This record gives sequence, C-alpha cells and structure tokens, in this order.
Amino acid sequence: MLLDADQCYRALRTHDSRFDGRFFVGVATTRIYCRPVCTARTPHRVNCRFFPSAAAAEAQGFRPCLRCRPELAPGHSTVDANRRLAQSAAGLIDDGRLGEARLPELALTLGVTDRHLRRVFQEEFGVAPVEYAQTQRLLLAKRLLTDTELPVLEVALASGFASLRRFNHLFRTRYRMTPGELRRSSGAPSAGERLAFDLAYRPPYDWIAMRDFLARRAIAGVEAVEGNRYLRTLRVEHRGRVLTGDVCVSPSARRAALRVTVSPSLAGALPLVLSRMKHLLDLACRPDEIAAALGQLAERHPGLRLPGAVDGFEVAVRAILGQQVTVSAAATIAGRFAAKFGTPIATPFEALHHVFPTPAAVATLEPAEIAAQGIIASRARAIVALARALGEGRLVLDPSAPVEETLAALESLPGVGPWTAQYVAMRALAWPDAFPHPDVAVLKAMGTSGRQALALAEAWRPWRSYAVLHLWKSLEKKP
Repeated sequence: MLLDADQCYRALRTHDSRFDGRFFVGVATTRIYCRPVCTARTPHRVNCRFFPSAAAAEAQGFRPCLRCRPELAPGHSTVDANRRLAQSAAGLIDDGRLGEARLPELALTLGVTDRHLRRVFQEEFGVAPVEYAQTQRLLLAKRLLTDTELPVLEVALASGFASLRRFNHLFRTRYRMTPGELRRSSGAPSAGERLAFDLAYRPPYDWIAMRDFLARRAIAGVEAVEGNRYLRTLRVEHRGRVLTGDVCVSPSARRAALRVTVSPSLAGALPLVLSRMKHLLDLACRPDEIAAALGQLAERHPGLRLPGAVDGFEVAVRAILGQQVTVSAAATIAGRFAAKFGTPIATPFEALHHVFPTPAAVATLEPAEIAAQGIIASRARAIVALARALGEGRLVLDPSAPVEETLAALESLPGVGPWTAQYVAMRALAWPDAFPHPDVAVLKAMGTSGRQALALAEAWRPWRSYAVLHLWKSLEKKP
C-alpha cells in the first residue's frame, strides 16, 4: 500500500493483521512507534506519524513499543515474522493439521524448527501448540455435543481426538463433567442429520448482496442459490483422506450470524470446513470502519462484504474464464468445465452434483482437452499453467500467501494479466486493497478512464476491494 497518512490511519483503527509490517505508526505524545496490530489504545489521528519501516521511525527519534514489539513484524524480524509464524501455525491447528501430524512435521511445513515454533507460539498465545490444539478440539466438541445429535464417539473423532478414552479424560478434567452430562444439561439438540453452526458477524451484514453475488457467478453443479440459501459442494483433505460433501448457508433466525449446515460426510474435518466458510463469507470484516473510509460510496449498501473463496484454484479458474466475457457467460463455461473434469457427488440437493476439479487433475490435461469444452485456447493454456504452478508449489492461493509475491507469480503465467491477478487477490487472498484494473464495470461506474480511475481510487485505500464491490453494486438495476 502507498504510505498515505489518512489511509494508514484507517487501517490502524481496525488493527487488521493484513497490514502488519506494511507500515509503522509513531505516536507524538509518547515518542513510541508501533505496528498497526498493536493492542494499545488507538491514538488520535493528530498524534500519529506513519513510516514505511522501523528504521525510519527510529531515525525520527521514536522508540519501539514493548507491547507489540515492532521487531517481530512480518519482514522485519531476524527470524522471519515471528508473530505471523505463530498465527500461521494457529491457523493450521484450527484446520486440524496437528491432529494428523506431529509438531516437527507442522514446523517443517512452515519452514522452521519445532523448537523455534514452540518458542514463538508460547510467546504469542501463552501456551504450547499442543495445549492450544487441545483447547480448540474441546471447544469444537462442546459445540457438537450441544448443537448436534452425533454420537459421543463421532464427536470425539470429528473434533480431532484419536481415541474416545483420551477425549473423555480430557473433557472431564477440563470441564468437570462428562460429555454425556453436558449433552443432557444443554437439552435435546435440533433433529436432523446435518450438522448446524451459527457463524457470527459484526452487523450490518448485507446477506442479500452476498447471496446475489454468489448466485450470478455460481458454477452449475458445484454451487446454487435456492430461495434465501446458498448451496455448494466441498472437498477437503484431512489426515491423508479426501472428504467430500455439501454445505448450505442461510441467515440465522436467532442472532447476528449465518447458519451453516454441513453434510455428515464432512464431519471428520469440521475445523477446516468452518474456516473456509468464514473466509468465503468475510465474517471477520469491520463494516463500520470500512464504511467510514469509503464515505458516500458505501452509504446505499451498508454491510456489503467481500466474497472470498473455499478453493483458490476454483476462483482463479473462474477469473480466467471470465476474461472479456459477461458474468453469466463465464458461469456457463465454468459449469461445463466442472462437469467434464470434476468429480461426481451425491447430495440431497438436485442442483449439486459435482465437486470442482483439483489442480492435480487439471495439471495432467492438455490445453486442447480444455479448449474442446468451448474455451478459448489461450485461456485453456492459462488454466493448465495455473494448475501446474499450484501443484509444483510455485503458487499458493489462500489468505496466508504474501500478496505482492503472489500477484507477481500470477502475472508471470501465460494469459494472466493485472485484472485477473487483482481479482484473485480480492477473493482467494482476501486482500482488502485489490483493484481489478482496467475493469469495464468499474470504469463505467466511476465515469472515467483507466488512468484517472487508478488515481481517484487512491482515496479508498486500503479498502479498494470493498470500493470495487460498491461500484459494481451501483450498476445493478433496481427492482
């Protein structure tokens, strides 16, 4: 992001970790400089000075904060972003990875030693990785016991415990009651085989806009919108197994939350499934801060969220297919692609019958096989190149990926230009400051040319992704 003081202060007020290490803030009244994620009280705008590096802040006489420790910011630590490392490890643990691998293997995945991982994790969370994982498993088990009818053995396995005996012992030790006693005290759960969860958000949340956005781009057989529900198939890998199933999203009737129901076939990987749905639905958003930054642009549609992704490859393929064609035409082509190369699946929803193909499956194809589905040859080559880059580890498409490096890697692929790369960053990387350029609809909504649009969009940093959504929304026909 460019170092504009007003833009930096907007990011500072949200304490958004996506901006950690991208700038530092010096507080004139204390002569201390901090990271934008610092948990100290947010200083007044008039007292803030913003710097591109810790060295720049210190050159102006500011000393480092002892609470947020600027030396640990991503890209500024001698041991490579300790806080981000701990957060990445926590994310993998939340996805159930520590249940299927030992800590040294998890550390190897993150490119560090297990000793170093234990140290920075303890520093960040106050507990060892194993203790953190146990708490996450127990909290998920508690929720399953209260909200579902799963047998206790299945609850234990779905929560990541290797044995019922270990689960019962730890549950009784921590909560001073047995799993059965908790279930009886909480009353009978809702009837039905599907697993239901309410995922909370900060109001307002424009569910209708999110639903309609996903509906217009739905890949036939993989996604569908029926009434007020969004449906889709899902594939996850857990403990060396591939699990497939379906999810359904609708507004919760009881609270500021979205009700997500999950097919029993995905019960063994619930942490990962719920994590992906939170990303898709942008549930961590701070709509009040974004609305304040966007001003009049956001007034007509408060609570507009940034649709994410459950599969970065799926979004990237969809973006390539959407180059220079209408949204509906791209959805039609994507449906043919999924039906030909995806995996058939049985679901209780007539509209869902395929899981989107994996990068590994597409990487084995010749571009001509893809082009035979009515896809332009250059885009077929781009899709194969994308799949091979993901399969070889040269590219990662999830929110943990570094933005600048990922954008560069995407644009190095044949047939992938700035518009496609920025769109993928918006959704697969959940990057709030992406600006697909030159997007025809954005230019039309802004009433200006490409170069002028880039200049005008600077006022919306660091929330240009949300500005793009509002611009697209402004072109929709009123009912």
